[in-house]
Order: sequence, then structure tokens, then C-alpha cells
Amino acid sequence: MNITKRVATAIFTATVAFTIVGCSSSPTKESTGEYLDDSAITAKVKASIFNEPTLKSTEINVETYKGDVQLSGFVAQPEDAKKAADIARGVKGVTSVKNDIRVK
Repeated sequence: MNITKRVATAIFTATVAFTIVGCSSSPTKESTGEYLDDSAITAKVKASIFNEPTLKSTEINVETYKGDVQLSGFVAQPEDAKKAADIARGVKGVTSVKNDIRVK
């Protein structure tokens, strides 16, 4: 019985250790929590851009990685690209914005 408890404890400890390591982030990989946070930020930025009537939100793409938002796509006026970046900067959780939107 004592050996069974030790084996069970060892398995439990190993499982917890692997879970913690598997959910941690690295410079090139997001943790699970960061991925979920970034998904929420992306959704908020898209919704904010969608709610701006002067922007064609279907032509603007939003990607987020560790709080850094990248905007890409096409707009009709340079002011629209600036407005989309300003909207993204105003969303809670955004740490920086890279504006790769092009004017067509």
C-alpha cells in the first residue's frame, strides 16, 4: 500500500509539472492564458472597428500576439488607416499597434 501511494504521488507530481511547463510561454510561443487574452483583444478590436461607420471592417484584418496588435488590409483613404490604428490603441489590453494597412 505504501508503494502504491508513492507511485500515485510521483505520477501526480509529474503531471502537475508537465502541465505547468506545457502552459508556460516562451519568447516565440504563447501560453494558453495569453492565447485566450489575445483572442479577446482581437475580438474587441474587430468589434470597435466594425462599430466605426466610416471604416470598411471587412477589408481590415486584425491579429494579436502577446498584446501586440497587427492591422493589415486595405482602406480608401490614409485617414482611415490612421483611424483604425487609433481605435485599436484605445482597446484595453493592447500594448502596441503595428499598422500595415495599405491605401488602395
